[in-house]
Amino acid sequence: MFTGLVQHRGRVIESRLAAAGRSLLIDAGGWDHQPAHGESIAVSGCCLTVAGLSPLRFDVIHQTLRVTTLGGLQAGSAVNLEHSVTPATLMGGHLVQGHVDGVGVVRDLADDAEGVRLRIDAPSDLMDYLVPKGSIAVDGVSLTLAEVLDDGFVVALIPTTLQLTTLGLAVPGDRVNLEADLVVKTIVHQMRRMSAKGPAGA
Repeated sequence: MFTGLVQHRGRVIESRLAAAGRSLLIDAGGWDHQPAHGESIAVSGCCLTVAGLSPLRFDVIHQTLRVTTLGGLQAGSAVNLEHSVTPATLMGGHLVQGHVDGVGVVRDLADDAEGVRLRIDAPSDLMDYLVPKGSIAVDGVSLTLAEVLDDGFVVALIPTTLQLTTLGLAVPGDRVNLEADLVVKTIVHQMRRMSAKGPAGA
């Protein structure tokens, strides 16, 4: 489990082919956290297991490559990093599992009277989980939905987010990992199940 509060921006050293998919090597120099072998780390919103140290190495399976943006990472790509929470960790963002629900596309990053606003086109099957003023994780960054559109959403980015995460580097056309709020997903799932069953006693 994660909070969506990115702790460090790392850099991809290499993404090489492997039998199970790809082996991802990341330079996390300057991060005050020292990952351990087998630990869970959110890499741009994807929960991965540390398979090697110095540099950090992650084995990314074919399924993950198909449903996230990790397959498009190249040497020099920036990634957001967050270690998993513990019972003693403050929950400063929202509940994030690191299980990507879909890939969105950056439509626009604009600075207006209300600040910097990022517009993202989202897959249609995610739209039921997007609630105005609710939460979403974009490349692992916990954000509040400023506006929900017919085909996507808008989030407002504060200077700290722009400086410390990869979202400050976003340009139109970039693909981003999206994870909807766990609580909303649970509610929608249960309502769909109840609706499919029909009225009680029917």
